[in-house]
Amino acid sequence: MACLFCFSGDKLSPEERKGKYGDAWGQYADNEQTFKVKLCGAPCAAPCCWMGSMLCYPCAQYKVRKMALNHAEPGSGWSNYTCCQGMFGGCCCIQPGNMGEKSCPQCCMCLEGCCCPGMAVSATQGMIQQQHNLGLDSDDVRLIRCNNCLQWLACIASCLNICIDFDGDDACVSIINLVADITFCCVSGCMTARVYHEINEREKEAPEQYRMER
Repeated sequence: MACLFCFSGDKLSPEERKGKYGDAWGQYADNEQTFKVKLCGAPCAAPCCWMGSMLCYPCAQYKVRKMALNHAEPGSGWSNYTCCQGMFGGCCCIQPGNMGEKSCPQCCMCLEGCCCPGMAVSATQGMIQQQHNLGLDSDDVRLIRCNNCLQWLACIASCLNICIDFDGDDACVSIINLVADITFCCVSGCMTARVYHEINEREKEAPEQYRMER
């Protein structure tokens, strides 16, 4: 997590809001209200959820998505579930809403958590941001910039590994991929814990609204 502080926490620039994922995050960039805890404070706010999400990531995403769905519409169960909640569009034959979600939403969510881990946690967080008009805090912005940097670095290293042969090239690429994986594991755990904490806190503030059984 310390590597996040190497990046600026200033608001996203217009260039950083372009593209499929830029559009997904950029829509929240100007909202003033933010989550009750910052990204780096989530492990202390919900430690069990944070550790659980790293030990069994798909299970944690299943649990928190169900919470988010029933937070947005109490008592709805899985009836409003679609793949990644439709936030990232589709690709070829893979189109959210047309992948059997209505007939077997729980199985689809398990597959989403296993096959699209980054999109799964981002979609759940996006649901809560849309529900309460929450913006991006400085930790979120640093995360986006850190992720972009790591992805570019991994891409460049892989290309160089193909084009240039030198001693230790495979080890260098493996180290870069390991750093990217560890960063993803820690940050996604923080995102999951923060959403879990936000839902619980808001339901404590207005318990009557969420009294219906999930």
